Amino acid sequence: MTDIILINDLVDLRARKRKELEFYNKQLEELRTKMFFIQKEIDLTSDIIDMIEKEKILDLREYLNK
Repeated sequence: MTDIILINDLVDLRARKRKELEFYNKQLEELRTKMFFIQKEIDLTSDIIDMIEKEKILDLREYLNK
């Protein structure tokens, strides 16, 4: 009888660990999605800063005066 209880305990433990792994995989996917969008925002901000530093942005007033 003791062997059956231990096997049942192991089966329960395995089921809990599988559920825990599923939860963490879902969390990881959500974090990867957030990281993707944050990286895109960083890239956009860096591009804007680069354009400003290199004066690639057209001054509308100067453009309209020409």
